[in-house]
Formats: sequence, structure tokens, C-alpha cells
Amino acid sequence: MATVISNERLVNGVYHLRVRGDYGGAMGQFYMLRAWGAYPLLSRPLSIHRVNGDGVEFLYHVVGEGTRILAELKPGDSLSLEGPFGNGFPAVTGKVALVGGGIGIAPLYYCAQELPGSDIYLGFSKESYMTEAFRPHAAELTVNVGGLVLEDVDFAQYDHIFVCGPHPMLKAAQLKAMAAGTAGKQPKVYLSLENRMACGVGACLVCSVSCRDGNRKACADGPVFLAEEVLFHG
Repeated sequence: MATVISNERLVNGVYHLRVRGDYGGAMGQFYMLRAWGAYPLLSRPLSIHRVNGDGVEFLYHVVGEGTRILAELKPGDSLSLEGPFGNGFPAVTGKVALVGGGIGIAPLYYCAQELPGSDIYLGFSKESYMTEAFRPHAAELTVNVGGLVLEDVDFAQYDHIFVCGPHPMLKAAQLKAMAAGTAGKQPKVYLSLENRMACGVGACLVCSVSCRDGNRKACADGPVFLAEEVLFHG
């Protein structure tokens, strides 16, 4: 069992959870969190926001019963963590952009720490949060509130682009990557998918992802995929 250090409300529905324990992981990986008994049935997958000397940190958005219970945790409370799971973002060199939309900024802070000097683009629909924490790690920091953050990113200027956000944003990033390729500059674009998960280890097939080589699993094969591999439907 892990112990809650703090569980801070940042803006409406968004929390920053710090947990004490011997936990690590790579950028883009996730843990399955649980702070209840039989109900809800499923644990909640949360990407690693930061690893530090005390333990591990998460950003999460309250969207259902499980995250509502997480939001009620107080310092000293216990919860179960399983992980880290998944294949995360690769360690890369060259010019890098980190692009996050809403709660999709969560795994990118760890990336910013591991890849200092990246250009960072953070987009929010209504109000921003945690942006100043990114600034010391960024060559340039762009914050977009109320607009489309991908419009601020010139894909042709980068060797590698990491993107995390809602599915429409990921599909748009894929299209921008394709357009950059036709213009003669083909960055490697990596998408972190936020699929619903049940087991975290690829046994249940809940988190199936349509790819060009067939169906794959977000938890075991991802959650990070090359943009060119993913098939978006609708």
C-alpha cells in the first residue's frame, strides 16, 4: 500500500496527487490506482506525472466514481498502486516539442524533466493549471486557453513531437504530421492514447487500439504509439 502525501485541488475537477513509496517508471508509463473495495469494479489508470525522491505524482480529472473517491483522499490515507505499466515515450535527441491538451499535460511534465530544452505547448479549454511548473524545463513555453493548441505548433520545425490529449486532438496531430511529411519534413510524432483500461497488463482486451497492422492494446503495446501506426475511426 502507498501513502498519500498531498492531494491538491488545482482547478475545478482537476487534482494533483502525491504518493509516498518506492515507485518509479519511465516517461509515458502509468499506474493502476485503487482506494476502495469491491466497487467500483475497476482500478483507475493514471499516467506518471513526476517521479521524485519521496515517491510518485499524478494529475487527474474527476470524471466518474473512481476518480471522485480519489479526490476525497487526505494526507496519510492509503491506496493501492500497481505498475508501472505500458510502453512510454522513447528517449530521443534532436529538436523536441511536447504538446498537451487539458489533462493530457499530465505525462508531459516527466518528459519535460527528462528532455530539458524542449519546446512545450499546453492547451486548455477554459482555465490553465500547472503551467509555471513547466517553464524551467522549456526552451519556449506556449500556453493556449480557449483555442486549438496544435495551431501553435509548426510540425516541420521538429525532429520529434510528443502529443497527449483527447482523441480529436490526437487525430489532428496525425494529420499535421502527414502534412509536414508531404512538405519534405517528417517528424517522428508519438501519441499517448487515453483509452479506458481494466487490467493494465493486456489480458482483458478492453483497451483495444486499431492500428495499421491490426488491433493492439493500449496498456501493453502503448499507451504511446507512433502517429502513423494508429487508425482513427469517425
